[in-house]
Amino acid sequence: MGSSKFIGGLQGHALSRLQTALIVAPSFILFGYNQAGIGGLITEDDWSATFPQIDTVHTSGSEKSKNSTLQGFVVAVFVIGALFGSLSCSYTGDKYGRRNVIFFAGICTLIGEILEASAFGLPQFIVGRVIVGLGVGQLSSLVPVWQSETSGAKNRGRHVVLDGLFICLGYVLESWIDLGFFEFKKGPVTWRPPIAIACIFSLVLITSIYMFPESPRWLIMTNKTEQARENLAVLRGLHEDDEEVRSEIAMIELSLEMTATGSTKLSHLLKMGEDKLAYRFGLCILLQFYQQMSGSNLISVYAPILFQQNLGLSSELSRVLSGGALTWKFLSSFLAFVAIDRFGRRAVFIFSGIGMSCCMIALAIATSFPTTNRSSQIAAGCFIYLYNTFVPIGFLGANFLYCAEIAPLRLRMAMSSISTANHWAWNFLVTMITPLAINSIGWQYYIVFATIAACVPVSVYFLFPETMGRSLEEIDLMFKESPSAWGTVQFEKQSRKLEERNRGSVPSGFEKSAAKHAEMKDIED
Repeated sequence: MGSSKFIGGLQGHALSRLQTALIVAPSFILFGYNQAGIGGLITEDDWSATFPQIDTVHTSGSEKSKNSTLQGFVVAVFVIGALFGSLSCSYTGDKYGRRNVIFFAGICTLIGEILEASAFGLPQFIVGRVIVGLGVGQLSSLVPVWQSETSGAKNRGRHVVLDGLFICLGYVLESWIDLGFFEFKKGPVTWRPPIAIACIFSLVLITSIYMFPESPRWLIMTNKTEQARENLAVLRGLHEDDEEVRSEIAMIELSLEMTATGSTKLSHLLKMGEDKLAYRFGLCILLQFYQQMSGSNLISVYAPILFQQNLGLSSELSRVLSGGALTWKFLSSFLAFVAIDRFGRRAVFIFSGIGMSCCMIALAIATSFPTTNRSSQIAAGCFIYLYNTFVPIGFLGANFLYCAEIAPLRLRMAMSSISTANHWAWNFLVTMITPLAINSIGWQYYIVFATIAACVPVSVYFLFPETMGRSLEEIDLMFKESPSAWGTVQFEKQSRKLEERNRGSVPSGFEKSAAKHAEMKDIED
């Protein structure tokens, strides 16, 4: 069996479960908790007294409009930090390794949370928020890649889609913790402890990361093949000389050789070539654009404000309904866990897109009535809950998974980090303009998200090939062998049918190449 130097000598599925509990869970709870972290606090009395520059509760007219703009900026500076944190991983993720950057990201979140919770002025709070964003951006970019590279093909979807579930859990924890401290009514206790509690998750992440194996694919890419074989054996729960381990190592080495074209440059992402890199990169960018511009962040971050200002409900009832909506979103995340490796990536994207678009249309209609219309208030609240049923099915984890899957190994970190930075850029736009848009155009704001969400099923059907059940190296070969970008979806469907027909009798082309590569390596050794 593999090495016992990792946590408790655990291997295989047991190690994977612990990896999920101690690394993946705190990483993405930090994502959700910190992103939603001040959405429910900005209507607190002591918050308004401490930061009067962003008070929109006790102001009106032009002053309220000016404060709304600054408030949107303060919420959004988290996203600015996340954008730069994500982009930095295109260099640091390959240069220093997956675990080292995750450790540094955890340190960033801890420092930022301490600065936020201890702030008595807006400048310190903004600095803390940027640093937290820097850490969360790195985690959102790097952890899905690390998961994909350490998981087997069969359950890779379930492992990575858990990211979305834990993001939801972060939203839920923040919402109910915020409500709990809101009951104190007055004083700093209403908002400082909810921010400080996030430090617990940062500490768990920091103290746990080096208890788990580094990515075997990164180790091979940096010419550390023996350590890669040892780590892969531990991750699979097999002996280092097992045929499955030898075969997977050979497939990774072959994939690297096939994509080795001199120095790897970011400019390669904009060129098609045999690898169709520009096409793959475009899919990642489009998917992350959809994740933000279909309204997911609008509902998650600004739910208390939507209930209080848009629907005219009381502050306490708004928090209760917001907590309930985010709890429902968390429970709905389990649908994605069941569906992702059963129905495939394309199916969950299409289903989620249709549902989100319909809910946004209904929400626009319901909120177009005056807030005195009780029936429209109830309908709008119901559609917020229904919307939170559809989002996590396809766009709260599966989007990060797909981007990591379709990227070739040599450019996986760059493609993942830039596409995730694109996610944060659109996140910044939504976060920045939402307070102003709600106060100015009201119900018409939802039509924008409805229109964009309606584009999801169409583009996914024609442009996004299925990746379920394939190893990362097989996915890479699929893109290479497809006749064109436009024909890739159809090529994948035909290949899958042929493989199912020949299953158990004829190995795939990549498996043949990998087997030959392994034989040559044995001869050389």
